[in-house]
Amino acid sequence: MLKFTSNEMKTLFSAIAELRKLYLPIEKAGEVGFYLWEEDAKVRLDVLKTVKSAKDAFFPQSEHLMSFKVKDKAIEIEQPSDDMDDFVIMGVRACDAKSFEILDSVYLSKPVDTYYQMRREHGLVITMACGQPEESCFCTVFGIDPANPIGDVVTWLVDGTLYWEAKTEKGEAFTAELTAVLAEASAEDVAAVNAQKDAIKAITEKLPFANLNLEGFDGEHLMEKFNDPQWAELSKACLGCGTCTFVCPTCQCYDVRDYDTGDGIRRFRCWDSCMYSDFTMMAHGNNRNSQVERFRQRFMHKLVYFPANNNGEYSCVGCGRCINKCPIQMNIVKVIKALGVKE
Repeated sequence: MLKFTSNEMKTLFSAIAELRKLYLPIEKAGEVGFYLWEEDAKVRLDVLKTVKSAKDAFFPQSEHLMSFKVKDKAIEIEQPSDDMDDFVIMGVRACDAKSFEILDSVYLSKPVDTYYQMRREHGLVITMACGQPEESCFCTVFGIDPANPIGDVVTWLVDGTLYWEAKTEKGEAFTAELTAVLAEASAEDVAAVNAQKDAIKAITEKLPFANLNLEGFDGEHLMEKFNDPQWAELSKACLGCGTCTFVCPTCQCYDVRDYDTGDGIRRFRCWDSCMYSDFTMMAHGNNRNSQVERFRQRFMHKLVYFPANNNGEYSCVGCGRCINKCPIQMNIVKVIKALGVKE
C-alpha cells in the first residue's frame, strides 16, 4: 500500500493530469458530477453520490457516431477518429465501479460495441472507499463492499491522508509513473485503513435497507412477478419522467437520431428511457402502451430478466440515486419490498 505524500491534494491531481486527462467529482452550479479537472476546479471527494453516475465516462449521455454527406448518388461516410487520449476517472465509488462490469456484460458481448470498448481500453478507474455510507445506500445487498471497491487503483481517504493500492496491471503501470508523489505506507497507516474498513462495515450493517430480501427475484419466478397485481398500484403515481433511468449507473438504453446540419447528416446516440411513452416506438405504436407496462418493464429488467440471463447478476448496484431523486418517492426498494418475500 502507498500513500500520497502531500497535504495539498492539488499536487496529486496535477501529477496525474500531466500524464493523462483527469476526471473528478467537481461541483458546478451547486451540483457535483464528473468533469475534466482544471486548476480552479472545486473538487468534492467528500461527496458520496454525484448527480449522474460515473458511467458517463464510458457510455456518454450523447455521442457522435458518424456523419453522412450525399452528393448526387454518392454517399460519403465519415466516422469519428478512434485516436482517443488515455484518461483517468478518479473518486469512483464502489457502486459505480460495479456498474462498469454490468455495462461490460452488455456492450462487450458479441457484437461488441466498439465505441464503448474504445473508452474502456483508454480509461483507468481509480475508486475510493465510502467512508460514510448514506441511509439510501444498499450496495451490500448485491454483494458490493463499499470499503473495498473494485478498480484499477483503490484509494482510502482517512483523516486527510489518501492511501493508494494498485489492483490491476493497468493500475500498477500507472502507479509506477507517480513515484514522485507516492510513498510506502507504514504499518500504522495500514492499521488506519483497516480501522476505516471496519467502521464502514459497521455503518452498512445498520443502514435501513441493509437486509433487503431478493428471494424470488430470478428467472424461475418470472411469470409470478410479471403477473403480480401490485404493479398497477405501484405504478399509479409514476410520472414517466425518466429521472430514475438517467441517474441510474446501470441503465443502458439509448436512441439513435440523425441531425441535418445543412451540410450533411450527423448521426448520434443518446440515453433513452424505458419509462417514456415513445420508447422503442414501432410503426404501429409503442409495444408497451400503458404506464404500468413501462413501469413494470424497468423493474423486471433490473431484478428478473437481467439476472435470469446473466448468471444471477442483478442490474442494480444499490447506489440509492433513484431513492434520492424520484419526485414521487417510488423506487426499486419499494418494489422489492412489495413484490418480495414478506418477513
